[in-house]
Amino acid sequence: MRFIALIAALMMASPLAAEGVAQNDALKVKIRPDLPVVTVPTVDGEVVIERIQDTEHQVTGEWAKTSRECPPFCIQPMTPAEGVTTIGELELMDMLKDPEVVVMDSRTPSWFEGGSIPGAVNVPYTQVIDHLGELGCEPDFDGWECENPKRVALFCNGNWCGQSPTAIRNMIEVGYPADRIYYYRGGMHAWRMLGLTVTGE
Repeated sequence: MRFIALIAALMMASPLAAEGVAQNDALKVKIRPDLPVVTVPTVDGEVVIERIQDTEHQVTGEWAKTSRECPPFCIQPMTPAEGVTTIGELELMDMLKDPEVVVMDSRTPSWFEGGSIPGAVNVPYTQVIDHLGELGCEPDFDGWECENPKRVALFCNGNWCGQSPTAIRNMIEVGYPADRIYYYRGGMHAWRMLGLTVTGE
């Protein structure tokens, strides 16, 4: 970790890094006034999350739909289970930067392959229980023993998507502590509406 911090400090001292900072300050569409971009680690190296700079950009295609048949595409509650914390984009970006947090895209692989949030891992909602060992739980006779599991944030396609709420309820049912689970309810729909970086695009 210190090595990474040292490299980052050296990069900031270089003329190229200074130019990058100047470019970031020149961005018209920032994440927050004091936060032009966020850099997150991924399995393929660091990725910069930023917003689309075209102020005329509009969401089109599948993501522009306002109405889907319910069921299965019903509006989800703000909190999928008692004790779970619902978060927005800024909190999710903080979690993406934290190596101790796992951010899960709970959608099926075809959705994930069509574009996801940089740094998220694909664990389909139907398989989440099979991956609890990777989150710090141990199997036991009654389900899973989760003494000190990792914090985990889950998301899917948005307010009308039941995949991550289903995964969250299944995790809690087998023993994962609700207070270690975070739900990004806006999911890919809100992420795209804000013009944020998507993998594969």
